[in-house]
Amino acid sequence: MRRSLQVWLGILFISTAGIEALAQLVPNLGGQRVGISAFQSLKIGVGARGVGMGESFVAVANDASALFWNPAGLAQFERDQVFFSRTEYVVGISHDFLGATYHLSPADVLGASVSSLHMDDMEITTETQPLGTGRFFTFGDVTLALTYAKRMTDQFSFGVSARYAEETLDVLKMKALMFDLGAFYWTGLGSTRFAVVISNFGGDASPSGSATMWDGTTTSTFQTFSVPTIFKLGFAFEAFDNEVQKLTASIQLNHPNDNSEHVRLGFEYGFREALFLRGGLKRTIRQPLFGEDGTSDENYSLGAGFLAPVGSSKVGADYAFTEFYRLGSIHRFTLTVSY
Repeated sequence: MRRSLQVWLGILFISTAGIEALAQLVPNLGGQRVGISAFQSLKIGVGARGVGMGESFVAVANDASALFWNPAGLAQFERDQVFFSRTEYVVGISHDFLGATYHLSPADVLGASVSSLHMDDMEITTETQPLGTGRFFTFGDVTLALTYAKRMTDQFSFGVSARYAEETLDVLKMKALMFDLGAFYWTGLGSTRFAVVISNFGGDASPSGSATMWDGTTTSTFQTFSVPTIFKLGFAFEAFDNEVQKLTASIQLNHPNDNSEHVRLGFEYGFREALFLRGGLKRTIRQPLFGEDGTSDENYSLGAGFLAPVGSSKVGADYAFTEFYRLGSIHRFTLTVSY
C-alpha cells in the first residue's frame, strides 16, 4: 500500500504542478469580468462533503449532491437518495438545498432539487433619511431544477439539468432558465477519473417591475445581466482503497464568466466507510498555492461526517467549515438518507 500511495501522491503532485504552470500562462482577467452576472447564489457550494473538500468535487460527486456539482455524478451510485443541506452564510444570509434522486434503471437516474437563499428584512435608507424610512425590503433567490443522468458504458456517464431561477430584490424580480451539462469518465488507469461540467448555461436576464428613484421618479427599464456560467474540469483518484480505509484526492480548475480562473484542491479520508475527514484549499490563478490569496477572500475548508446503517437504509450527517480572510467563517450541515 505504501508504494501505491507514493505513486498516487506523485500523480497528484504532477497534476498540481501542471495546473500551476498553466495558471502562469492564463491571464488574470477577473478584474475586467467581475460584476457582470446575476444570480450569484448559484455559485454557493451545496453540501458539506463537497465543500469540505474545497469544492474540488466534480470528479468525485457520487451522491445526491451531484444535483449541484455534476449531473453525470448521479449515475455513479446505485441507491436512491434524499439530500438536505443548510448553509449559514456570511452577513446573516442562509442557504437551503433539498434534493432527491430516483433510479429508473441501473443506468438511468432522475433527480429534482429546490434551493433558496434568504435573509432578514432590512430597513430602507435614503440620502435624506440615512437612519431609515420605516419601510423594509428583502432579498432572496429560489431555484428549481430537474436532472437526468445516464451511464452509457462502465466508463462514461453524462447528465443534464434544467434550472429555473428567480431572484427578488424588494419590488423587482429577475427570472432565468439555465442548463447544466456534465460528463464523467473513468480512464481505466486504477481509480483515476476526470469530469467536465458547464454550469448555469443560459441567456441574459433583466429585472422586471418598477423602482422609485431618489428624486421620486419611477423607472421600469433596466440593463441585462449574464447568468453565472462556469466551466469546470476535475480529476480525482484513490491514493489507497481497502476494506478498512480509503483516501480520495481531487484537483479542479474552474473558469467562470464573471471572475478569474481558480484552482481547487481537496481530499477525503474514510475509515470503514463510516467515518470521514475532509480538507480543501481554494486559490485564484496566478496566486501562490500556499500563502494568502490577494485577489480572493476564500481560503481553506475542513469537514467531517459519518454514515450509519438504519435498517435497509443508510443515514449520513456531514459538517463543513469554510474560512474566509475578511468575511469570517461559514458553517454547513448536511443530512442524507439512502434507500
